[in-house]
Amino acid sequence: MSDFDLEICYLSATEALKKFRSKTLSPVELLSEIKKRTEDVNPKINAFNFYRFDESFKEAKEAEEKYSQNKETLPLEGIPLAIKDEVNIKGQPNKNGSLIFKDYIADKTDIDVESLVNSGAIIHGRTTNPEFSLTSFCHSEVNGVTRNPWNLDMTPGGSSGGSAATLASGCTTLATGSDIGGSIRIPASACGVVGYKPPFGRNPQSAPYNIDQYCVIGPMARTVSDCALMQNIMCKAHPNDISSLRPAISLPLDYKNIKGWKVAFSMDLGYFEVDQDVQKNTLESLEKFKSLGASVTEVKLNWKKQEIESACYSHYANIFARSVANLLPEHEEKLTSYALMNAKSAEIHAKAIAENREEFYPELGATLGYSPLKCGEIAGKMYDELGPILDDYDIFICPANNLPAVLADVDLLNDPVVINGKEVTGRDMGWTMAYPFNMLGRLPVISVPSGFASNKVPTGIQIISRSYSDNLVFQAAFNYENIDPWLHNAEKWPKI
Repeated sequence: MSDFDLEICYLSATEALKKFRSKTLSPVELLSEIKKRTEDVNPKINAFNFYRFDESFKEAKEAEEKYSQNKETLPLEGIPLAIKDEVNIKGQPNKNGSLIFKDYIADKTDIDVESLVNSGAIIHGRTTNPEFSLTSFCHSEVNGVTRNPWNLDMTPGGSSGGSAATLASGCTTLATGSDIGGSIRIPASACGVVGYKPPFGRNPQSAPYNIDQYCVIGPMARTVSDCALMQNIMCKAHPNDISSLRPAISLPLDYKNIKGWKVAFSMDLGYFEVDQDVQKNTLESLEKFKSLGASVTEVKLNWKKQEIESACYSHYANIFARSVANLLPEHEEKLTSYALMNAKSAEIHAKAIAENREEFYPELGATLGYSPLKCGEIAGKMYDELGPILDDYDIFICPANNLPAVLADVDLLNDPVVINGKEVTGRDMGWTMAYPFNMLGRLPVISVPSGFASNKVPTGIQIISRSYSDNLVFQAAFNYENIDPWLHNAEKWPKI
């Protein structure tokens, strides 16, 4: 093992900034420990595909001088930040998990991360994702297999798997993620970190995904306060994004208690098979809310698996998978099997729409050919049930993933997903409960840890509240975390 200081590696951004200002720690010292930790751990987890430590140390030195001379500093001045490898930063590579773009260097910076690039944070590397961020695990032909720091046999989740793995392993202080079907919350849960899916429009994005209410970019961190700190920087109305909301909001970094709050929960959202460890840990998390003075009530949802998954996949086929299908004529031989599956879904969907019919696609376990109108009607039916609950209760809770994780090198075209001895359908969606809340994209959702499964992989819960009520989910998460601060205790750091 390399000679690094894990206490420094696992510092929160909030604490690191305090130490910078008090001159008890410098940005150079923090980055040095992060670098040593990364060099030791990344060969085992494969969560980074690009480093820029030479440039980063120059930036850390500049930040150090600002603090030492009591000069004005930027909000994240000197904080190490890992960037998910799907967004463009001028002069940096962006493989986006694909052999097609293995040599691509961006000539501009995307709106998605512009505010972070200008925040004083030190971007020391880019994190792995599956090809085009298409799936719930994290391996690709160009990146290889990314592994969960808690159990190297298991996936860190996807698509922001590299970001979650770097946080859990102490290889960065903050990280970015994106979420179109759970891609922040799936890996946050599987790696025991915090991930926030903001409501649609809260954080600006580049076209064309800025018009897709399923799709958002958001913060990932080891603490709720760090997540709020980062979200406040990302939450900026942008003149080039018609969907970005005005005015921007600012979240507190400290919150009042939630005594007297009403908490609703559902273990299965009406149709999910839920792993026994996940159930146990979710119930234990609910007991923590009771100890905070909140009442907890189980509610029933009558959501229908087949129609929800079909509506969701029809939406992806029309937008997300279509972009992959457009690459087929020139690059088919370079695509992963799951990218090809998604590309095929776009073709099946387009043909079904043109012929005014619906077609079951067994590889997805879902029906394609749902019109945008029908997809909207199904989302409306979902909210007809959930909306009144959110109106009556302060927050709604359910598991983030209904299985702690699948194998790191899983082939979901051929490998079954088994939960409680039952093979589940819709394999890619079959082990996560995140995507319904992308369909209800204006709801804020935060994923926080709930415990460990028997295979040593973390589990998580989702905290949801009514549309655009970001402050409520953060207030709940902040109070919940304070009962048992996660990853503050060395005993809870992964042993890698």
